[in-house]
Amino acid sequence: MLVLLAGIFVVHIATVIMLFVSTIANVWMVGSSNYATISTGLWLLCNRTCTQLPVTSQDEASLKAVQAFMILSIIFSVVALILFIIQLFTLEKGKRFYMTGAVMLVCWMCILIAVSIYTARFTSMVPFSTNPHHGYCFILAWICFCFSFIIGILYLVLRKK
Repeated sequence: MLVLLAGIFVVHIATVIMLFVSTIANVWMVGSSNYATISTGLWLLCNRTCTQLPVTSQDEASLKAVQAFMILSIIFSVVALILFIIQLFTLEKGKRFYMTGAVMLVCWMCILIAVSIYTARFTSMVPFSTNPHHGYCFILAWICFCFSFIIGILYLVLRKK
């Protein structure tokens, strides 16, 4: 049981770190131009230097929603980690980690919303580039989506023995 708890804890910390990286780094979409590689993220457009991401007025609300839901997912994931540590030492034997699992599933839902909006609105949109493809931050966000769902379900069925 201790090994299972330690494994879930390690995967949860890895998920938090990957969420931070995928939200902060600007490599959600990558394209190439005549001069260099161009990457866009949630915040900046990086060619040789990084500048503010040019967004049309139609896409601005979508981008703000993606940014907000990714930040919310980080917050909920950290809160779930803190709840897990608190419940680990305060719950009686035989109790389940319901609150931790519920908060982690809210994190999962926030990641789902953010990545779905980004996929629907911003895929293949790298200004001044050819051959756009997804960057590692986009892939990390989907990996965090899977991990947070698995961890949330495990917390709901996990019993403290």
